[in-house]
Amino acid sequence: MAIYDVVIQGGTVVDGSGSRPFRADVGIKDGRIVRVGKISDTAGAQVVDAEGHVVTPGFIDGHTHMDAQVMWDPLGTCSCWHGVTTVVMGNCGFTLAPVEPGREDLVVRNLERAEDIAPEAMAAGIDWRWETFPQMLDVLDQTPMAINYVANIGHCALRTWAMGERAFEEEADEDDLSKMGAALTAALQAGAVGFTTTRSAAHATSDDRPVASRLASWSEVETLVGLMPATGRRVFEITPSTDPEPEKWDAAFRQVCELAADTKVPTTFGLFGPPARREATLRHVEEAIAAGADIFVQTHSRGITNVLSLRSRTAFDRLPLWRELRRQPIETQLAAMRDPSTRAQLVAAANEASFGPSIGTEPRKPVYEAMTVLNHAVPPNETVATMAQARGMDPADLVIQLMLDTDGRQFFMQPITPWDTEETLLAAMKNPRGVMTFSDSGAHVSQIMDSSIHTYLLAYWVRARGAFTIEEAVRMMTAVPARAWGLADRGLLREGMVADVNVFDPATVGPRLPTVASDLPGGAIRLRQQADGFLATLVSGRIAFSNGEHTGALAGRLLRSGVA
Repeated sequence: MAIYDVVIQGGTVVDGSGSRPFRADVGIKDGRIVRVGKISDTAGAQVVDAEGHVVTPGFIDGHTHMDAQVMWDPLGTCSCWHGVTTVVMGNCGFTLAPVEPGREDLVVRNLERAEDIAPEAMAAGIDWRWETFPQMLDVLDQTPMAINYVANIGHCALRTWAMGERAFEEEADEDDLSKMGAALTAALQAGAVGFTTTRSAAHATSDDRPVASRLASWSEVETLVGLMPATGRRVFEITPSTDPEPEKWDAAFRQVCELAADTKVPTTFGLFGPPARREATLRHVEEAIAAGADIFVQTHSRGITNVLSLRSRTAFDRLPLWRELRRQPIETQLAAMRDPSTRAQLVAAANEASFGPSIGTEPRKPVYEAMTVLNHAVPPNETVATMAQARGMDPADLVIQLMLDTDGRQFFMQPITPWDTEETLLAAMKNPRGVMTFSDSGAHVSQIMDSSIHTYLLAYWVRARGAFTIEEAVRMMTAVPARAWGLADRGLLREGMVADVNVFDPATVGPRLPTVASDLPGGAIRLRQQADGFLATLVSGRIAFSNGEHTGALAGRLLRSGVA
């Protein structure tokens, strides 16, 4: 009998702890790491020659919305191509369970606009074989997966299951709250890693109403979170109200921090907003921690941006003249743009028409000084304003010209969070309370491409900028999120740990430019983005991806928190 199933030989181990890299072989047996050191007997083992590569734990992404996608996409794209071997889904209050049979439309209503998940994809791709959250977990146990999934239970689904249409109209009464509390407790006991909610105006339905959890009173949230300690360590994730008035913004985050201190439930939220508001939020965090709270904030390596193109979505799609054109086939759109008269009208509309308000991550009015022409997956990229000035063109006209030059394939990046400068991003990532993890993978698939935040961290912040060492960056993507979400058997490359492992070339690892694909159920489009530099990604001891290609292995599974 072979001593090992897989031996990764000759690589440089970056073990996730933040310790200095060291040269070692890694032996894997029965899905676990059983040897880190010199291995001479490789008889019968599958050998990965890792010379010139680093060997790390698999990356962990704590903020995704893969709940719907996992039902039709066994690979976990696009996360799987960026070294992510475990994702936490069900954030911001959005999950597929519980759901009243026959009223799945209520769950879809919460998701379709707030998270930009096409309703036709959900209709074609989800076989609703559950009512309760534990029943959905049982379905996931039988669902083929190339990577691992961890599930939260969401407040929006809890409310629509307990209250029906009333969830979008009013606060819960005592009977509603009792029903929700029992379902929450059952979900946590069945292995949900936590409970999530949103109170943000960025989350709205397609008919311009708040998603269900935004109708909840704060006392409802307090009551539900107060049930969590009885089920063991579980995480409360919230998207607080981000009211434009600084006092209200500050009050919302202070309220969350006080709840964390009162209940001692591990609590997390995204660290976004202008620098002064971030500083105020972090003061509340430190005060709550001093009072016994366990709080960690989620950060981002690039800053949240729209990725726009004629073949996906543009910044102008809501303008009446553009909206009419965008209903036509792509070749008809390009032909119209080549007509000087039509082109002049489109430019005038882009410069003069009212864009109206944007909700959440929807494309907003272009700021050409910030919008970049995406020719490289990592900086530098030239802004539209700079390029237009150099060519003596109107910026909107330049956007049209670049669309024509590339057959509609040119991508542009428009910041959604304009306060995210490189300085603020770096400060947030270096904050000791931070976890770099806010990818939103599975959501906003036609307009955001943040599954690549892990490879962006390696390519830009480590290799190009030198802001982090490789051991610091790997720790940020492995041990830190594993500890935050209580994943005790992964996040470190140590003997006895689960063999979720990456082998990559630090000199070339990084995201590629995205492409547009119509591969969602029902034919809806999404952005796809692969990566360079990965020799192998192992999940539970099996090589799942080799040189960026799926091997056919489906060794991923649902990880139930607190359940053996």
